[in-house]
Amino acid sequence: MTQVFFHRSTTRKVFLDQHGAMVNDLAEARDHATRLVQSFTSEHSLEDWRDWVLHVSDDQGDELFVVPFAFVLGKPH
Repeated sequence: MTQVFFHRSTTRKVFLDQHGAMVNDLAEARDHATRLVQSFTSEHSLEDWRDWVLHVSDDQGDELFVVPFAFVLGKPH
């Protein structure tokens, strides 16, 4: 198992994940990242999430991959 961190950012803000999550592999990290994006965007707020990005990093601080929120949200109607 590996500890990974899920930081989110836009051009205006950065939120660092201080706790992270333990995952078995990159597929599990990807699935967790997708659930996090869905959780953030389901909140009732006026935030436009389409310019946000979730940065997934390992315990050494190396970025493993990024998930643009727009990829999870899809195109606006």
